[in-house]
Amino acid sequence: MTASTSGYGSVLLGNPGQSRRRLRIRVQVLLTVLLVSTNVIGAGIVFVLSAVVIPSPAANRGTVLSLAIGVPVYVGIAVVVGAAWGTAGALRSLRWATREDEPSDEQRVEALGVPWFLTKVQATLWAFATVLFTAMAVAVQPERALTTAFTVGIASAVVTAIAYLFSEFALRPIAARALSGETRIKVRRVGVRRRMLLFWGLGTAAPVVGLVAVAIFTLTLREGEVTLTRLAVVILALGSVVLVFGALVTWLNARAVVAPILSVRNAMQRVEEGVLDTEVEVYDGTELGQLQAGFNQMVSGLRDREHLRDLFGRHVGRDVAEAASRGEVELGGETREVSVLFVDVVGSTTLATERHPTEVVDLLNQFFAVVVAEVDQRGGFVNKFIGDAALAVFGAPVELDDHAGRALAAGRAMAARLAAEVPDLAAGIGIATGEAVAGNVGDESRFEYTVIGDAVNAAARLTELAKDVDGRLLVAMASVERAGDDEARHWREQDTVTLRGRSSATTCAVPVD
Repeated sequence: MTASTSGYGSVLLGNPGQSRRRLRIRVQVLLTVLLVSTNVIGAGIVFVLSAVVIPSPAANRGTVLSLAIGVPVYVGIAVVVGAAWGTAGALRSLRWATREDEPSDEQRVEALGVPWFLTKVQATLWAFATVLFTAMAVAVQPERALTTAFTVGIASAVVTAIAYLFSEFALRPIAARALSGETRIKVRRVGVRRRMLLFWGLGTAAPVVGLVAVAIFTLTLREGEVTLTRLAVVILALGSVVLVFGALVTWLNARAVVAPILSVRNAMQRVEEGVLDTEVEVYDGTELGQLQAGFNQMVSGLRDREHLRDLFGRHVGRDVAEAASRGEVELGGETREVSVLFVDVVGSTTLATERHPTEVVDLLNQFFAVVVAEVDQRGGFVNKFIGDAALAVFGAPVELDDHAGRALAAGRAMAARLAAEVPDLAAGIGIATGEAVAGNVGDESRFEYTVIGDAVNAAARLTELAKDVDGRLLVAMASVERAGDDEARHWREQDTVTLRGRSSATTCAVPVD
């Protein structure tokens, strides 16, 4: 699998190839640090707002002591209880993730619900804190009970929202494993739209409601109990809390939405560059996870299509395959002037009887590798392999400038390479130029691109004669005459012969060097 960035959208989460033990430790440390830090900061803000900021009757000594002692003690107990409760429940749901076990659909759904479970744990602890500190306020200083309940309640909503986003972030590697099965599971939870509205309400609307409530509390106080300076300080303090926590929740929520989109965008760039083995980790249980999974399915389809296209191109030729993919292949043909190169092994019958079949196949593969390389290098098309022979065409299906020169150059290079690289095989090479019918023959259900005409027959006859000449390369002089000057100077005229099946004589040529 290929990925241009960290597979889970953050370097803090490591890469998909990390060991199970490293993954478990990483997730556990991240969850502990993030959740404990969130709760401690939230508790500190509650203390400051309740004791100093919120306009209410001045805190008496009992209220200050209860907050100074009660908040740290409760936070400590809540952290221990929350860690034990949350860890036990999470490990029960994620036991399979620390092993090599393949999870069932039920386990996968349960694993995706762990962030919500941890959020419920945090919400329960903060709800209990709201009730506890309100009761303490009623017992110590009743006139502050309302502001205490309101302050802790607002903080509970904001901290719980942040706790969910942190939990979802830390558990992305687990979600990726849960969503990596063959069958796509549907998780009936909050989607992107509802999640954004929910966290807007918790991270922005709730603190703003706090500002409105401050104004209401101020109006309920007797004249003179709140000075303009105190009111300004209250608004500045609450405004700072709104900005900081609202921005934090918005930022975390934005990251949760943007990270999957970025993973798909980066993967798309790699696909555009031709890297079709690209995949993205599917770690989001909402519509964004469906987007990630859909991208992987799309790329898988592209890989299958490219594989078939490659196989098709190997069998019928790249140019014919390209034409077929554009829907341009149909029965029929057209008359074109082409140059045809025919190459055939000398003594193939003796070769097959004297050598082991595996050795014969290896030699033929070496032989055809040279033929294909030289034809492809000059823009030709290897039309077919016929046992131990091959037919190559220059000028069809793609028109070529100087097709005769290209065919002659390919023949010279082929003869030299075969003599040097495949000395155990000798092959005759014949080249002819002329008009031929190039097109598809067969039936609508199965047809083949081929070239039929006098040039093909002449090349095949010249190949038989070439087996008995030095260099085993013989071409029609007409090909040399149609070639460019740069290639024509490498050839000289030789004998004139009457090829089998023809009434007129054919002037032949052989390479000069």
